[in-house]
Amino acid sequence: MIDDKTLIKRIQAGDRHAFRWLIKSNERLVYGVIWKIVRNGPDAEDICQEAFLKVYEKLGTFNHESKLSTWIVKIAYNQALSHLRKRDILQDTADIQDEALGENLTSFSEETPANYLEEKELKAVVHEAIEKLPLPYRTLIDLFHIQEMSYAELVEISGFPEGTVKSYLYRGRKMLKDAIRGKKHLLR
Repeated sequence: MIDDKTLIKRIQAGDRHAFRWLIKSNERLVYGVIWKIVRNGPDAEDICQEAFLKVYEKLGTFNHESKLSTWIVKIAYNQALSHLRKRDILQDTADIQDEALGENLTSFSEETPANYLEEKELKAVVHEAIEKLPLPYRTLIDLFHIQEMSYAELVEISGFPEGTVKSYLYRGRKMLKDAIRGKKHLLR
């Protein structure tokens, strides 16, 4: 694995393999962030390509104050928001991976059919609640809890002050808890 500075120098020197490696190592994260914002596969693919083109064009402006992947995600995030502004839509939906739903919300010690169904129902309720979160909440919750990014990275990507990021995460988790409590009767 090469460090960010070496990778950037190789890309700027015209090394296509280095740029392909950069794309391959970041495309899942970039696509995931974009998809959670635009919630449309073909649009997400187009925006992902546009984001990597912008990364290539702006690579010389990367200042190494953050991780390269954080800088790339910030570009992708801004591209996705720009796309929504152009189309004048802000959708309040997201698709967050099932593994993120289970850690703090459920812990079944025995794998029985009843427990399996209960866990599946809980995940469906949580998934539905996450999809209904407003855009900044669901995006920040995904980046922090699923992608395991730091507050500093969220500040860099979103452009929000750290206090705002923490506030959105707190409120987003509270909205999720309230939504889940409101649907607890469905789980019995």
